[in-house]
Amino acid sequence: MIIVAAWLCSPLLAYSQQLISSESKGSLTKAQLDAQFGPFAQNGIKLYKITYTMPDLDGVLDTVSGLLLVPDRGNVVMPLLVAMHGTVDSKTDVPSNLLGGYELGGIFAATGYVTLMPDYLGLGESRGVHPYVHAASEAASGINMLFAVRPYLLQNNILVNNQLFLTGYSQGGHASMAMHQALEKNFANDFTVTAAAHLSGPYSISVAMRELILSDRVYNFPAYVAYTILSYNLAYDIYDNLDRIFKPTYKQIIEQFLAGTISVSQFNTTLITNLKLYNGASIAKYMLQDSVINAIATNPNHPINQALASNDTYKFAAKAPTRLFYCRADDQVPYTNSIVADSVMNALGSVNVDAIDVNPTADHTGCIFPAVLNTLSFFGTYQQIQTSAKDIAQSRLPIAVYPNPAAEVVFFKNAPDGALLQIMDLSGKIQISKKLTGSVQVNLQQLPKGVYFAKITSSKGQWMGKVILQ
Repeated sequence: MIIVAAWLCSPLLAYSQQLISSESKGSLTKAQLDAQFGPFAQNGIKLYKITYTMPDLDGVLDTVSGLLLVPDRGNVVMPLLVAMHGTVDSKTDVPSNLLGGYELGGIFAATGYVTLMPDYLGLGESRGVHPYVHAASEAASGINMLFAVRPYLLQNNILVNNQLFLTGYSQGGHASMAMHQALEKNFANDFTVTAAAHLSGPYSISVAMRELILSDRVYNFPAYVAYTILSYNLAYDIYDNLDRIFKPTYKQIIEQFLAGTISVSQFNTTLITNLKLYNGASIAKYMLQDSVINAIATNPNHPINQALASNDTYKFAAKAPTRLFYCRADDQVPYTNSIVADSVMNALGSVNVDAIDVNPTADHTGCIFPAVLNTLSFFGTYQQIQTSAKDIAQSRLPIAVYPNPAAEVVFFKNAPDGALLQIMDLSGKIQISKKLTGSVQVNLQQLPKGVYFAKITSSKGQWMGKVILQ
């Protein structure tokens, strides 16, 4: 069985999609978005559940679903953005049902991006079991949704330009990087990636995830390990019987999980309980047969190791500017995924790739907000909003900030009269809010030293950037 490097040639990535239906899921006003997400919204949004076709793992057409989020900005031309969701708790806990982390897409739609959030194979309307962290199907779900909604956007006068941004958090970071690689290698004539930000994702399945599988350390998310192995066994037919992979103690709970009668969180809780009961601690490898652990540890050509390597997503030279935002204290996805990806992508000749620790003390949940804030700032340097076919208005104001880092005082130059300045800490809490005129001096003496986000908003556009107080 040869699995390695096969996914970019997968029939999943074939041009085979067709839009089936669209359904309004309501709308949110700017005020509602501000209340839900904080002071980021530039517009309200409209939400639509989309269903479309794509091949399943066997190449048979399936009906899949996703969420389309459209900024309510009138007759303007905006960029496209694909936001990939993280691990969800059940088949129905997905963006198209306004669950499953759809808020990630809401933040970007609220700032002027026509946003797509695919549910993935095996989730939402799709049949079967979800192939978890399976690069080909993740990438295909986003690419097929892009193709499927393009005529729908034209028919409904939803105007988009040629810009395309990619992002995702956790599993979504793995998915967005897989999609990034597939687009640049196989679909460059159809879509050009403007910029990408992959957030706290398990990009290095064959190194970081393999180390986790073999580790003797306590890991409080063993369901992720089991889910990954089950997924790859489904995709590649490695073992014909689950008894050959998992110890008998775990057979019943695994069968319940595959049948969809328990959620991911329930699966995880039960696995932890059993691991502690039978082995004294939540050490994931004790779920597996000794023969499987030995094969993974000693045989690099074993099909499981091949499957892990096939689903690494970082082994390419990215053409688009790319950021890998992570937090060193991440308790679910080891931060080394981002370090490995950054090193290899740059060694392969990527144009502009950088891995950045956005909050060294934040765990996986705590990392979401600073990672998204950094992504908004990064994408804002490229985002274009067109008010007509001939008039491209940069949505980003030409603000200059100095000195930065600052000791006590910082100046914001070129702010439009009456613009609103908001300075936020890494949790999103507003520390300073004031109106600006021209070149304005702002005293930061009352704030603790650290990194802050500054946002300036006016009728002429918006700007977001970092301010470092030393």
